[in-house]
Amino acid sequence: MAGYPFRFRQRLSKRSSAITAMTAFVLTLLIIMMSDPALASDPAIKDVFSGQSFSKEWAIGGAVEFYDRDTLFNHIDGEAELYLPYGFDVLASANYISKKNPDLSIVADVYRMASLLDAFGIYSNYRKTSNMWVAIGTEGFVSPSQLMFYQDRYFIRLQVSGETSLPEDILLACARAISKNLPAGTGQPKELDILNIPALVPKSERYLTQSLLGYAFFRKGMIADAVAQDEKMQIFAVHEDTQADARKTFDQYYVYLKSETKSIQLTGNADQRLLVAVDPLYGGVLARQSGRYIIGAVRVKNNSLAGQFIEQMHKRIGSDAGT
Repeated sequence: MAGYPFRFRQRLSKRSSAITAMTAFVLTLLIIMMSDPALASDPAIKDVFSGQSFSKEWAIGGAVEFYDRDTLFNHIDGEAELYLPYGFDVLASANYISKKNPDLSIVADVYRMASLLDAFGIYSNYRKTSNMWVAIGTEGFVSPSQLMFYQDRYFIRLQVSGETSLPEDILLACARAISKNLPAGTGQPKELDILNIPALVPKSERYLTQSLLGYAFFRKGMIADAVAQDEKMQIFAVHEDTQADARKTFDQYYVYLKSETKSIQLTGNADQRLLVAVDPLYGGVLARQSGRYIIGAVRVKNNSLAGQFIEQMHKRIGSDAGT
């Protein structure tokens, strides 16, 4: 550059330095992302605790910790097995410390699951119809010692440590600070629409990824409480990928019940069969194949009423019945 004017050489040198610095930053970022693909695939989980603390009286103590499928048990030993079937991917965990009382903290865990339905599924394992609901994420509840909610494919769990309780507004402020750093979400899983009949007990739905009703052949599905005419039963919907898979699963349930009880009836055509029987674990049962779904009711005393519930669920499946 000896032949160039001094000012031009100076500007060129500064630009080269800037490019070099940017290149180094990009390379560093790529190295981080390559070393931890779980974090690279979704920046939201890496930055979920970024920005200022939710309150000037609280601050994150230490570094944010990350856990994957192989190390999750180090953080929640004894519970990790519950999360893995729901497609657990990575957990970001932070500890918010009270500046007034260093022994008081909020453990904030953000779990990334495989899908919105899976996030709801793990959340539904903890909620009860008697919970105190809060407007956070897609749905959330709070108690004196904890707050839980789900949003998009994330399940968030806040737990008080060092005391037995905290004011609700503190937990909610912490939850909202986390929520704003996550994808906005699109509401509850569409799969829940099948159970949305008039008799449904609100917020009683659960999604299980294996052994619905305790039967291995019911691989995954939803169950909820339903009440009408002073009678309570449970309604369920088993998901299969194809109509042929649903037919096979329905046959397995029929064979099992036939070997366990003499009280069994089977009516209907190949793909719209209705089973009425006594299940050895759940008493009266009605089950129907509806396309790629098996829908039904257990703990049934009134077959006519259960039949109405199943027909209502069948209509809600509609074009999603599959082939």
